[in-house]
Amino acid sequence: MRTDILFKKKTVFSYEIFPPRRSAPIETIYHTLDRMKGQQPDFISVTLGAGGTGENLSTAEIAQKIQEEQFLPSVAHLPAVNFSKDEILIILEELKEKKVENILALRGDILPNKEPKKDFSYASDLVAFIQEQGDFNIIGACYPETHGDAESSVEDIRNLKRKVDAGANQLITQLFFDNNYFYTFKEKCDIANINVPIQAGIMPVVNRKQIERMIKMSSVTLPTKFLKMMERYEHNPEAIRDAGIAYAINQIVDLVAQGADGIHLYTMNNPYVAQKIRDATRSLFNA
Repeated sequence: MRTDILFKKKTVFSYEIFPPRRSAPIETIYHTLDRMKGQQPDFISVTLGAGGTGENLSTAEIAQKIQEEQFLPSVAHLPAVNFSKDEILIILEELKEKKVENILALRGDILPNKEPKKDFSYASDLVAFIQEQGDFNIIGACYPETHGDAESSVEDIRNLKRKVDAGANQLITQLFFDNNYFYTFKEKCDIANINVPIQAGIMPVVNRKQIERMIKMSSVTLPTKFLKMMERYEHNPEAIRDAGIAYAINQIVDLVAQGADGIHLYTMNNPYVAQKIRDATRSLFNA
């Protein structure tokens, strides 16, 4: 099933998971998925390998298993800088064979120890190429606090408009911890006539290492109340986990009440955390 049609019926709630690292057997992610059975998000997206490097190509296999065993639509991630056109064509054929209809087309991270491929410089290039290859539902990423490589928020919105015009049917945001960034971003999209569903990406932070990793890898703003919460409970693992879950729930309640098209939960492959958030907010998506 194409995930873009879900937004015509309801406020959408979805999960993101990632394949195991190369040193771990693929069965570890199947164990995680088994523990998530019954939670029934509207779809599950699968990132590409460990760190998105393209070294673990189990994404299509996992996406197929989600559809066959959980009877849910799945989304496969594809980062543009990691593949040539010929490689993308092979992956698209595999996805067609496995009946995976949804692709999250990304530029991908430029890694210092990996030479990027040259066929796709931007996500919009990959979107346009996939659009030519078959009847896929193409999803794009977007950045409420502006992409780190963009010169300005105006340029970032212009690039997003180009991505949507190239064929992206829905969008998922990078994580954020202050909902006001999302609301301002939505206003900018409305002005730019970006008229596709936009899901708010929410990540429950349940330990200190997550915070340190986010600060290192992204430009996301950490609000004062969030920092105070982390500081207060950082030496109590159970308390910081529960506080992080509560913070994410509060974000979701506000976003749904304010009319967000959907929520995309970055689960970090943690079934317990996903279950707690799903249980606390399930009724919001059925209202």
